[in-house]
Amino acid sequence: MRFISQASSDGVTEQLFTLGEIPGVLWTPDGAAGSRPLILMGHGGGQHKKAPGVVAHARRFVAECDFAVVAVDVPGHGDRPEDEEYNRIATENQARAEAGEELAPLIAGFQALVARQTVPEWQAVLDAVQRLEHVGAGPVGYWGVSLGCGLGVPFVAAEPRVRAAVLGLGGAVASAEEAARITVPVEFLVQWDDERVPRAASLALFDALSSAEKTLHANPGKHAEVPLFELDSSLRFFTRHLS
Repeated sequence: MRFISQASSDGVTEQLFTLGEIPGVLWTPDGAAGSRPLILMGHGGGQHKKAPGVVAHARRFVAECDFAVVAVDVPGHGDRPEDEEYNRIATENQARAEAGEELAPLIAGFQALVARQTVPEWQAVLDAVQRLEHVGAGPVGYWGVSLGCGLGVPFVAAEPRVRAAVLGLGGAVASAEEAARITVPVEFLVQWDDERVPRAASLALFDALSSAEKTLHANPGKHAEVPLFELDSSLRFFTRHLS
């Protein structure tokens, strides 16, 4: 793990790093020492590790909860090189959708393919970050919606260190089997008028989760119109389960 830069503002330290070929960013409280809860955040499609929504969530998790937060660029995003195979599949899927095929199954299939790479990558990132003295091997949470949900479901299902997860804006087409292996508490976000993920698919994914504690947060609006107050709920959720 190699740190590239470090900056601090408003009590939050931001460190850019690379782990092999994986570019990432770690946020911690200024002067942090010792073990603390860690949240891995998955960004949305076409975004990156420092997308505005990711940064806003991360800084509040650190400043208000004393957590550490880590995010990395998924393949083909941010500082990762373009992946010709993924680009080819995405282009083909777009053409198929324009020809009349349903978009949601195409997206779900593509996300399942990418998850085969990201699950072991994210586990390696957790290994490296938890070895840092100012993070330590504390409890782990996961936050990810849209692409972050499509990749997050198989990750949470495979990673026993994750104790709680916020997921959403995703469907069950390719994730039902993995969702059935998730038993940790989940807060699940649905946009009732989502133009990208059919409402029935989102509800099916929520239903597939085996968690004894799972809460559905459904709000009116389209895919990208998640209300800002849901961040307040995420803070309370992770504080309850990780602190």
